[in-house]
Amino acid sequence: MNLIEQYGWNTAWQEKIGASGIPGRITLEHKNIYRVVTDSGEWLSTLSGKYRHEHLHSEFPAVGDWVMVERMPGEEKGIIHQVLPRSSQFSRKAAGDTSEIQLIAVNVDYVFLVMSLNHDFNVRRLERYLIAAWDSGANPVIVLTKSDQCEDLEPFLQEVESVAFGLPVYPVSSVTGEGIENLQNLLMPNKTGALLGSSGVGKSSLINALSGSELMAVQDIREDDSKGRHTTTHRELVRLPGGGLLIDTPGMREFQLGDYEEGIESGFSDVEQLADECRFRDCGHSNEPGCRVQEALLTGELQAERYRSYLKLKRELAHMERKSDAAAQKAERSKWKQITKDSRKRPVKKR
Repeated sequence: MNLIEQYGWNTAWQEKIGASGIPGRITLEHKNIYRVVTDSGEWLSTLSGKYRHEHLHSEFPAVGDWVMVERMPGEEKGIIHQVLPRSSQFSRKAAGDTSEIQLIAVNVDYVFLVMSLNHDFNVRRLERYLIAAWDSGANPVIVLTKSDQCEDLEPFLQEVESVAFGLPVYPVSSVTGEGIENLQNLLMPNKTGALLGSSGVGKSSLINALSGSELMAVQDIREDDSKGRHTTTHRELVRLPGGGLLIDTPGMREFQLGDYEEGIESGFSDVEQLADECRFRDCGHSNEPGCRVQEALLTGELQAERYRSYLKLKRELAHMERKSDAAAQKAERSKWKQITKDSRKRPVKKR
């Protein structure tokens, strides 16, 4: 087996090749310098000037991407000319007052949404993760860590199942090994997973348990609120002994939504279905007669807190769409302004 085949390369990726160079997979990214594994070895690589000029920052490579890379003569370095079309893409809105989308993990088969069974447990945050996961094209899997510290698991499982709708849920312990085999069975050879969750949920310990070795540094968490510091400061793809691949990501205390219309429809399918059953198509779900949503709220079929979360996320999505439209219009104006400016600088040819 060739080296890149051990990192998930197959005929489906082969068909996407377009630019010059050889294929490789990005295993580490740090400030626009990428570690790329190829059949000829691992190279520290940068983007070609042409690629950087023609693509927006959000289209730059991410850990997990397959790229076409050219080796620099006489050096163990490379130039990236192309990013192959992605099979899946998990992202979030970048922090701050911007509409820019930040890539978290790409080309993954499974998105492991990790929460710990302590103060970190937050079903409303899980809803946000699920929306992005449904929209990513990968298969979401819920992982509840530190089960050895939980005296009564059932209330946590009930809360998760109230928003997860049949998704696999695995309580695990990196200390006792409980549930680790379930995740190892998913991460078969050439399958890629990504761990996503807040700081202190035990992602690094989980990778160590899955690999059977100390691949990742681990830090203790504060006992008063179960919060941890960022052990992982960058994204990295690692190979597991069983042949699977895993991307660890920095902890995310804040998770702002991007453009996830389809994700909301899937993540809140129960609310969307109730809305479809209202008497009027344009029902505002307040005082209208025959409102199925209000009926479900009154009977307890739909939890008020979940409905409030749904409305809040819908408002965020609408706000993001407005900002994205404004940003796109501004970018278009800037582009034509620059084209006009450049054309004025060109010398006029004399006849």
